[in-house]
Amino acid sequence: MRFDHIYELAEKVKSNIQRVIVGKEDIIELLLVALISSGHVLLEDVPGMGKTLLAKCLAKSLDCTFKRVQFTPDLLPSDLSGINYFNQKIGEFEFRPGPIFTNILLADEINRATPRTQSSLLECMEERQVTIDGETMELQQPFMVIATQNPIEIQGTFPLPEAQLDRFLLKVEMGYPSTSEGIEILKRFKEKNPFDEIPPVVSREEILAAQRDYVNVYVSDDILRYIVSIVEKTRKHNDVHLGVSPRGSQALLRASQVYAILRGRDYVIPDDVKAMAKPVLRHRMILRNVMAAKGGQQDEIIAQILRQVPVPTEERLWEREG
Repeated sequence: MRFDHIYELAEKVKSNIQRVIVGKEDIIELLLVALISSGHVLLEDVPGMGKTLLAKCLAKSLDCTFKRVQFTPDLLPSDLSGINYFNQKIGEFEFRPGPIFTNILLADEINRATPRTQSSLLECMEERQVTIDGETMELQQPFMVIATQNPIEIQGTFPLPEAQLDRFLLKVEMGYPSTSEGIEILKRFKEKNPFDEIPPVVSREEILAAQRDYVNVYVSDDILRYIVSIVEKTRKHNDVHLGVSPRGSQALLRASQVYAILRGRDYVIPDDVKAMAKPVLRHRMILRNVMAAKGGQQDEIIAQILRQVPVPTEERLWEREG
């Protein structure tokens, strides 16, 4: 099976976003990996790094519905899901849908909301449905949550629980721009905001087709064993209190399949798994040392594991089964 339509979709969206966002090609690709594999993304970095702008550029590039919610301590679960209210004109209850009924939901500063509100996203992120007053309603596909959070501020924030973090396919850190990128940003935004001029370039049907077809990317048994070996190593590492769950290994497989397509291949190689390991696994481990976790030691542990786990040989990867 060919995956040209997925590759072309990704290229169109990436080019459109790059009309606004300077550099960050690898970050844009990670968002596309999440979109095509039906995953959610947690964007984490200090204020002013372009997290919200990047999420809005992705949403605007897609011919889909988009809602943005600014998370605050007084935000209630019903503010996201919607409520049944009594309509006095017709004398009966009506449902008023909340912003969760959309294709792309931007949860801005998600760690400012209380755990009660954060947990209201669990069902919709995992099962693509929401239950209100005992009635379960399906969400329209595609459905993607892009959440942002600032890792520096502590006052007035509520850290995401492990169960919530595990729902995100990827955790992405933006990073500062280089000197040349900083200059280009000033030039690009000096007179006008280019965000206002970017059009949608991909239809909802094209996204659904990509999400349906990417799973056919070939993955050898050796690659599957390689993924499981990496995940099992996180459970045995001396600095890790709680390692990656089977959901994490499934996420690594899905992300690697899409990443292979973005590299022009219809099969997964070890380099695809290595490229996706940090963004997929870094938020799924609980370290023994809390301060080490805040210092980002997860990436160092993943790098150690990748050096320790034997890499499958190329000859075995191209032996198609059957």
